[in-house]
Amino acid sequence: MKYTRKRSAATVAGAIPIAAALTSAALATWRQRTTSGKFERLGAAAMETLLNAIDANDPVTGAHVRRVARYALVLADAMGTDAHTCHVIERVALFHDIGKIHEALFDVIHDDGKLDPPERKAIRTHPARGAKVLAPLAAFYPDLSKGVVAHHERWDGSGYPRGLKKKTIPLAARIVAIADTFDAITHARRYRPGKSLEVGMTAIREGRGTEFDPELADLFLAPPVMDRIRDEMRAARSVERAPKRRRRSQHGGDIGVPDISFRWRDTAPAQTDLDRPPS
Repeated sequence: MKYTRKRSAATVAGAIPIAAALTSAALATWRQRTTSGKFERLGAAAMETLLNAIDANDPVTGAHVRRVARYALVLADAMGTDAHTCHVIERVALFHDIGKIHEALFDVIHDDGKLDPPERKAIRTHPARGAKVLAPLAAFYPDLSKGVVAHHERWDGSGYPRGLKKKTIPLAARIVAIADTFDAITHARRYRPGKSLEVGMTAIREGRGTEFDPELADLFLAPPVMDRIRDEMRAARSVERAPKRRRRSQHGGDIGVPDISFRWRDTAPAQTDLDRPPS
């Protein structure tokens, strides 16, 4: 039997594209009236609003994209990427599944049974749907929708929706593809328990050169990187099991509107250069 949801869920899902468009209009107006620093802060707050919309409509997806962002940033840090690229990767990871928060896909995503061919075809539309939702923000985050639409492309060109191959696939999408697959295997789903870290590693190893960028796959599986992935898995579990609470700044006051970076996680392993917001 199909999973059904109250009308309010569909209303939230349908409101996300509208929210993105309104956000774009507001940002355009603000950009004309304020300094670049304030503009960036508003942009970050707008992105956090969209992230909260994902949580409101589907907390399972919200938790998933946060874990994917954790793993993606570990891999980005191991590559030695610059701060700007890290923020691009972070945003793509956090919003890669926003296309699933669509009323046309909601029942399919939440069906615990085996998907039939038409349902599989519908699921394959979520990267393009996500890119369409984020398109109004392209003037402010030009790499976001490009990374989101490409996160199911494959290194050998057999992915979707455009059949991109090798390094024609954006770097952020190649990184998120690895983190996304790893989390899908190692974390429990509605219809099955999560598998071991070793099973997740095997899947990445077997997909190198076909599904995944081989250099990125090898780096992800390197012992020092996997140690950090384990730390992030533990930190994510700690946050997900803790009671929800209002996050507060280190000085005890309510958090204002800083960069979106790391607002989405309440605890983390030891701070690295990635954890520090750009100057």
